Amino acid sequence: MEKLLIIAFILLILWNLGAGLYYMMVDKGKTDRTVKSLSWRIGLSVLLILLVIAGILTGVIKPHGIHG
Repeated sequence: MEKLLIIAFILLILWNLGAGLYYMMVDKGKTDRTVKSLSWRIGLSVLLILLVIAGILTGVIKPHGIHG
């Protein structure tokens, strides 16, 4: 379940990144849709990082180290 949530967040982040690029090319600076799209991307990225940290701290997500 945790992996699906992380994958969904990553897909949303990529979607907003693509939307920002599309709006930048189409609107040519006449609207603020690019800024809104990229702001959503940043917000979702920060939220994803915070959720991963919270998951690690609560034990829901168990990180593994690199054994060499």
